[in-house]
Amino acid sequence: MKGSWLLLALGLSSIAVQAERGPTERGPTERGPTESAFTSPGGRLLATGGATMIEGAAGGGLVPWAVLAGYGTREEWGGDVFATRVQTANYRLDTAGLNYSYANRIELSLARQRLDISTLSKAAGLPKSSLNQDIVGAKVRLFGDLVYDQLPQVALGMQYKRQTNFAIPEAVGARRDSDTEAYLAASRLVLGGAFGYNLLVNGTLRYSRANETGLLGFGGDRRDARSLLKEGSVAVLLSPQWVLGVEYREKPDNLSFAGESDWQDVFVGYFPDKRLAQVAAWADLGEIATLDNQTGVYLSMQLSY
Repeated sequence: MKGSWLLLALGLSSIAVQAERGPTERGPTERGPTESAFTSPGGRLLATGGATMIEGAAGGGLVPWAVLAGYGTREEWGGDVFATRVQTANYRLDTAGLNYSYANRIELSLARQRLDISTLSKAAGLPKSSLNQDIVGAKVRLFGDLVYDQLPQVALGMQYKRQTNFAIPEAVGARRDSDTEAYLAASRLVLGGAFGYNLLVNGTLRYSRANETGLLGFGGDRRDARSLLKEGSVAVLLSPQWVLGVEYREKPDNLSFAGESDWQDVFVGYFPDKRLAQVAAWADLGEIATLDNQTGVYLSMQLSY
């Protein structure tokens, strides 16, 4: 299954690369009339590579965008390494990984997640104090451009996820320890669109049956089929370096032992240059594994290359 998704991604990438070069494929020295105020040396606008989300793809903190990691343009490569921590009242999620993109067309990513469940483990007498997951991702820009095309930038992504300590998810009703999910994202940067500030709008549709993004396995006793889930982001570029935004991520509800809440956050991103990005957010994750009111701080650092 994992191999077939990767072949599909590479095939779509090959088709997309052969498309005629238009205004969406500016070289590193070509600039549009509105680009200079929001550009550092190189071809793409500062912050348009996004941050790195908790599953390793370029985007916001919770939601993947159609942008690709790094700042590579046509025939260039780039990417990021990142580390993220989300601390709520009863849980701590640590994620680290890297991604690579080529020709502003295809992105590959790796991420490892660890959810500390010590509070729940002590209360319920569970044998483990953490849940862990590995994620391999691929994303292909299908058409459009974030800034310069009349069409929004649209990308297709896939993520193969493997929960690496399945005893607890299986005990609460999860059906499998690994799965592949797909998402389609569309992103647009509107220059001067919000009170004179640049405005980024993103919408994502995800096809998934992951419980708590896969940390509690996939499928369940209540529902085992994949669901079509809605995700979205809106961000205002207050300056070339500062971004303020909100995100929403719909979640499935596959397990009868506990409800699964949709996620949302309010975030601020700081991009001093094209090498560094820092993101802080207030995240509302609702109920996680019977423990309600899981709100807290999201912190992430990203180094681009």
